[in-house]
Amino acid sequence: MRNNHFVKVATIAPKLEVGKPKYNIEQFIKEIDGLKKDNPHFIVFPELAVTGYTCGDLFFQSYLIKENNKAIRYFLRNNTFKGIIIMGGLYVYKNDIFNCAYVIQENKVLGIVPKMYLPNRDEFYEARYFAHGTVLNDEVIYVENYDTTFGSQLFHEKSKDIKFGIEVCEDMWAPIPPASFQTISGAEIIFNVSASNEYLNKDDTRRYIIKSFSKRNNCAYVYASSGRYESSQDTVFSNHGLIIENGNIKAETSLLNNDSTVLLGDIDLGLLKYLKRKNATMRESLRIYITKYQTVNMNCYFDDSNYKFMNPLSKTPFIPDTDCEQAFRKILDIQVAGLAKRMTHINAETVLLGLSGGLDSTLAFLVLFKTFEFLKKDKKGIKVITMPGFGTSERTLKNALNLAKAFDIKCEILDIKNNVLEQFKLMKHDPNKKDITYENTQARLRTSILFNKANQLNGFVLGTGDMSEFALGWCTYNGDQMSNYSINSGLPKTLVKFMVRSFAMYEFRDNELLYETVMDILDTPITPELVSSHQETETIIGKYEINDFILYRWLVCGDDETRINYLLKKTFKEELTDEDRRRYIKTFFQRFFSQQFKRSVFPDGPKVLDLSLSPRSDWRMPSDAKY
Repeated sequence: MRNNHFVKVATIAPKLEVGKPKYNIEQFIKEIDGLKKDNPHFIVFPELAVTGYTCGDLFFQSYLIKENNKAIRYFLRNNTFKGIIIMGGLYVYKNDIFNCAYVIQENKVLGIVPKMYLPNRDEFYEARYFAHGTVLNDEVIYVENYDTTFGSQLFHEKSKDIKFGIEVCEDMWAPIPPASFQTISGAEIIFNVSASNEYLNKDDTRRYIIKSFSKRNNCAYVYASSGRYESSQDTVFSNHGLIIENGNIKAETSLLNNDSTVLLGDIDLGLLKYLKRKNATMRESLRIYITKYQTVNMNCYFDDSNYKFMNPLSKTPFIPDTDCEQAFRKILDIQVAGLAKRMTHINAETVLLGLSGGLDSTLAFLVLFKTFEFLKKDKKGIKVITMPGFGTSERTLKNALNLAKAFDIKCEILDIKNNVLEQFKLMKHDPNKKDITYENTQARLRTSILFNKANQLNGFVLGTGDMSEFALGWCTYNGDQMSNYSINSGLPKTLVKFMVRSFAMYEFRDNELLYETVMDILDTPITPELVSSHQETETIIGKYEINDFILYRWLVCGDDETRINYLLKKTFKEELTDEDRRRYIKTFFQRFFSQQFKRSVFPDGPKVLDLSLSPRSDWRMPSDAKY
């Protein structure tokens, strides 16, 4: 096919071990050998695939740099593939570490291309480790130890007359990506070695960006991202592979697979060359771009006093309003992939969960069961404990037991009331005084039992708390705030409710006990049940729907109190008075700022949306900051 100006390309998101380059290279060779029957011309591996992208401060360590170099040399000695390999790895120049793509043909490195743009926001912190490719000032440097060149380069495969360029992950997301200049300079194919994490709808964003770019530049774009074998400490990687030609998706992987993911596709190089010859805009682009533009300044005065939205704002911005089932399954896949990585990393056969019969623990239980199915593990490893206390209602206890029964999981009942009374006696606390000590002693005792039981069973504790609770500090420090892995921490409460309802709608329709139990859990008022079964959370901190709306405007949109108040008035005009809005805003910000100390010791958990409260990724804030 290549003789008729068709090029076959492949992407591989391999199984890898973070921080083990030799092991990873051996896996690459196996995957390449398995592809030879398909006869691709190019094979592309993800960003920093040699070491793993999520090594963190290990990138500074001499051992990892040495192992990276040894692994690449091992690959050069053992590579029998005749085509072109493009893979992500480290390269050190003048004691600066660069995040690079290696272009390899058999036993020779044809060139090393550094990443130009380093993400340094939210969950990404690359400027801590790496130098920008821009420090080279477009200079291409001779690399003696590989007999090759290092810097921004184009490549020309002469036998097929293929010109191609390289981008590394974030380069694609830049306002003016390096590939713009590469395609103007003649590249017909752009290869991107990437490590892009997954959260709701990010795959749609990637498709949009790549489709738009390849259409504007009459090129093909081959995108290879890392998979779930990267660390899931704070985020999940999805193995997304895309082969897009002039705006059309030619091939695409599914997301969050349990094995190495291989994608193959054909690129019509003849078509791209023809389109480029016809495109006068392409020919003029570089000349026009280097022209300096003058800035035109002006002031416009608009009367916004009676502004009307063309499309009203959603009251529940975290909940998908289209393709709900698809969104449900994507979120579930992210949660399952994150938990699966953690379980396989520590070789856990047992996971403990405190099941209260409430929304959060219900979702955590359902995700846990799905993860055991995903990993094909014996469900006997799912250990569920319910711990009724002074405020536990018959309704929630019954729902917890029915939920476990529907999945044929034994639910152990550990009544904690006598143990709590012993703690009160030890502390000389009056059990009739139903204050914060009364409540938190129960919460911390439950957590202590779970951790101790996990030690006993050689397992780990799965947390149930959600993003809204962490935002408002509606959790007991070192109680329900703590776990070994916080599976719901990437979901606000409204999205937790959406997920549980989606399980009922899309998964449990044919199971009467399960469907009725889940629907009753959805109808149960949200309550900690620490004082009584009538202790409703939303009467204390306000409705989660409104708090989540404020959370969205604050974290996603960066709005201040004035703008949030304005948008609450526009969106909840029938439900909230002026005083209600002020009270909600005051309560939210008082709690958000005063409770940061709980988020500063946030357990690991997967990012699901385009925001997170993890102190290691999206939200870095001092615990003693004032608003």
